[in-house]
Amino acid sequence: MKRPLLRSSPFVRAVKRVVKKQPHVASDIQAALKLLAQDAFHPRLKTHKLKGPLEGSFACSAGYDLRIVFRIVKYEGSEAILLESMGTHEEVY
Repeated sequence: MKRPLLRSSPFVRAVKRVVKKQPHVASDIQAALKLLAQDAFHPRLKTHKLKGPLEGSFACSAGYDLRIVFRIVKYEGSEAILLESMGTHEEVY
């Protein structure tokens, strides 16, 4: 099921910061977002539930050490993906 992607301000800032430091990962991020919209639980994304302070959110892989944190929300009568944050494993957890 295709879900629209809703980009939060913290997510947009995080993407800009990551791409500024590592321009070569921009294509990996785009590919992960495209796949995320198509199937949030595709095996390549390695999507998993988060615990602790991030409980209720999910994380998926956008490259070797990049993670996208998101939540599945209701939006205009259907499900959408709210992109909450992005960064390295250490930055987002």
